[in-house]
Amino acid sequence: MSISLPLRLHVPGRSSSSAPAHPGGRAAEKTPRDLRHLVFPVLAVGAVFQAIMQTVMVPLLPSMPEFTGAGPTAVSWLVTSTLLVGAVMTPIFGRLADMIGKKRMLLIAFSLMTLGSIVCASTSDIGLLILARGLQGAGAAVLPIGMAVLREVLPRDRVDRSIAVLSSTLGIGTAIGIPFAAAIVQFADWHLLFWITAAIGAGVALAAWFVIPESRTRTGGRFDTVGAAGLSAALVCLLVPITQGSTWGWTSPAVLLTFAASVVLFALWGVQQLRNRNPLVDLRVSVRRSVLAPHLSALLVGFAFYGNTLITTQLLQASSEHGAGYDLTILQAAACQLAASVAMMIFAIVASRITERFGPKVTIMTGAVFLLAGYCVHAVPAKPLWIVVAAIFVAAIGTSLVYCTLPVLLLGAVPLSQNAAANGVNVLLRTVGSTVCSAVVASVLAAHTLGGGLGIGTAGFVMAYLVCAGCAVIVFVSGFALPSRQAMRPVAE
Repeated sequence: MSISLPLRLHVPGRSSSSAPAHPGGRAAEKTPRDLRHLVFPVLAVGAVFQAIMQTVMVPLLPSMPEFTGAGPTAVSWLVTSTLLVGAVMTPIFGRLADMIGKKRMLLIAFSLMTLGSIVCASTSDIGLLILARGLQGAGAAVLPIGMAVLREVLPRDRVDRSIAVLSSTLGIGTAIGIPFAAAIVQFADWHLLFWITAAIGAGVALAAWFVIPESRTRTGGRFDTVGAAGLSAALVCLLVPITQGSTWGWTSPAVLLTFAASVVLFALWGVQQLRNRNPLVDLRVSVRRSVLAPHLSALLVGFAFYGNTLITTQLLQASSEHGAGYDLTILQAAACQLAASVAMMIFAIVASRITERFGPKVTIMTGAVFLLAGYCVHAVPAKPLWIVVAAIFVAAIGTSLVYCTLPVLLLGAVPLSQNAAANGVNVLLRTVGSTVCSAVVASVLAAHTLGGGLGIGTAGFVMAYLVCAGCAVIVFVSGFALPSRQAMRPVAE
């Protein structure tokens, strides 16, 4: 069952113009030539902005019960709601972008993020804050839609490198967001943080309005409303128990029932997608080796990447008197994470060059080796602080190499008309990986909390890092299933 959108749509597989759409700028004739060089900077700033939105609440969480008068469980939803809405909306926005226009959906995503920031800046009510953080989660769709825009607008010889750099902004924004938020909280009222992000969001939306071209590659057709509802319900049933399991209890009826419901809903959704002529996600394309392997890598690297931030931030702030720790302030610990941002910026370009010379398989597997090396160093107990920062840097190199290569793999594996949707699923799996990492790390560290809750034992941090190292090993092994450089060919419409 599906419904027609009240918008001008076009015959599937056809361009909305008589001129054929083609990567390399022919799809962007409505953008003045003197502004076309600004498309990538606007998208890059927008992608960094949305990544900041995902992590900006992390340094505030310990203080939010005092700021809002709410309990720790309610406060945890300030992060959960953003991740949950981001996971649900990313594939939906990606599909709508392919159908009705990428610029339109980008502007909607930027507007929702800005509105969420305005609400957060204006209230301390926990209910409104959770709602606003959910609105900000819609920004997760910015990255896959931005990649699809670049594929349409840029010349073919610039597409791979630009998409690689854009993909790295997820790590850059995450590394910047934590110290940015920590500095605001330490020296000013926390509401100021969201007034600043609201101003950034409004500026990015305005720039996108003028600079981003109207997409001329649209699939048209009918939006799969049933598929969207089914995927949303399945993701909610999967992610809510993952994020709340440590609070509700992993063997509680609520957790077990919602997990079971997610399995049933995903199965029903898969059958419905295969039978639908205009599916939300083309599962027949998704199960191809050239698409499935990048999706598996995205899930695992999403887990490993988030661990580099989440575990290390807690380790740096923990007390050395009670358990493992380095006694750093929030701002000092956040500053150490800037090493990850530097690594992501530098190695985004390196990833593109390795891929051009040796192929994406080599880049992905090299990234997995760096991830493994970083986490092996992390797992060494009682090391000097500078080695911790070095491990952050090395693990971030691995993340950058993998993240920047995944969209390039998809570029050669799906048609132009499905590019935003395919990258949306890939970003969704990164988010799911990060969400699972948050739950696993919380459980591992809680199991090694010292008596009286005074601190976390060294074994807890070592175990958490080794779990992430295990993900890196699986990414390396799964790299053998990736297509070689010779197998990568542009996919015809």
